[in-house]
Amino acid sequence: MMPMKILPQTPLPTEITRRARHRAAAERVLTHADASTRLKGAMAAGTHPDPELLDLLVTRGAVEDDFNVREMLVWALLSLPAALTVPRMVDQLDDPRPQARAQALHALSKIGDKSAWPAITQTHLDDPDLQVARSAWRAAAALVPAGGEPELAQQLARHLGRGDHDTQRGLSLSFFALGVAAKPALQAMVDHEHPAVAAHAGASLELLVELG
Repeated sequence: MMPMKILPQTPLPTEITRRARHRAAAERVLTHADASTRLKGAMAAGTHPDPELLDLLVTRGAVEDDFNVREMLVWALLSLPAALTVPRMVDQLDDPRPQARAQALHALSKIGDKSAWPAITQTHLDDPDLQVARSAWRAAAALVPAGGEPELAQQLARHLGRGDHDTQRGLSLSFFALGVAAKPALQAMVDHEHPAVAAHAGASLELLVELG
């Protein structure tokens, strides 16, 4: 007697319909004109994780104009398995839209999966868009492999004195995340001929004092 083959289960038509309705409902909420409604939708997506909403969460993050909603979209992504989210975020790093790149880098810094490290390139660290650059600095500091901190600090030191207060503070916090390994790169810049660079290097060093 031939053994009975067990065929893989496929969703029943009613289940397919339910999933489609669920995705459509989530899209309606996340594209609503009211930001508070979108915020609640993103919160719901994180509270009840659904891998089928991954693409929707990513595409919305690339265009969402409300900061709080964008943060909640990242939180929702964190509720999904890293095996799904990390490759999707890495794909976004080459998106021509600055916000899409920034959102992906921000999410990668929060996920903390070091397998994404090779995807963060000098191009991202040098991005002309300040939002993207800040996100890249933060992600690089979070994901750099052990032993790579001094080299990364030297790369980041090229941006000392760049941008407004928020940008400079973001860079200083990235040095702080690298710890004492960032000290040599900063000390080499405290006597820089450009006053803004020297001042920023000194301020960043002050953050590291408590680390010894």
